[in-house]
Amino acid sequence: MSAVEGSLCAVKDRMANACRRSGRSPEEVRLIGVTKKVSAEKIKAAVACGLRDFGENYIQEARKKIEEITDDVSWHMIGHIQTNKVKYVAELFHCVHSVDRWDIVEGIERYGKQIDMLFEVNVAGEDSKHGTGVDGLRRMFERTMALAHARPVGLMTMAPFVDDPEEIRWVFARLREILKEMNDEFGLTMRELSMGMSSDFEVAIEEGATMVRIGTAIFGERL
Repeated sequence: MSAVEGSLCAVKDRMANACRRSGRSPEEVRLIGVTKKVSAEKIKAAVACGLRDFGENYIQEARKKIEEITDDVSWHMIGHIQTNKVKYVAELFHCVHSVDRWDIVEGIERYGKQIDMLFEVNVAGEDSKHGTGVDGLRRMFERTMALAHARPVGLMTMAPFVDDPEEIRWVFARLREILKEMNDEFGLTMRELSMGMSSDFEVAIEEGATMVRIGTAIFGERL
């Protein structure tokens, strides 16, 4: 068994246990392997083990890997998006997790490709993190009804880095509440909650995550 296979199995076991603790089915949570600074060889090893969703942070790095990994996989944009790079995001990715302002929505829509879109919310209000607040989120949703190609499917957040993930459980719970609030207010049926990383994904799952973004716990520390 390769190192990647062993780590992937361990992560899946932990995900399944978190689902059981919260009365959920493991099929409800999608595992996204975060491949920033991860070699194509390691990605191919994960593909061979059945992983089909991968998240990238940077356009240039992602393009090279997407060209090399020819298997039937889905690519997720999870990093901050620069306005002048939106067309490349729409070109390369199946799903975008990090939409935090309207010009990004417009750029994705203008490309004319059906693409799933999650809005990044800075729940903890950290200055060092990207993402919109609830008021900004509401202003964007007020304009989404006219969209034909970009499809709002959920919300994403990054919780603060802490030693004890219990300290940030409230962040994940609050994102779940915001999703319900936006669905109720705007008549939407979004269900995706992209939250939880290597250090806190079990708590995120217990609070309703439908996507977890995990890199280090699968691929090891990156240089």
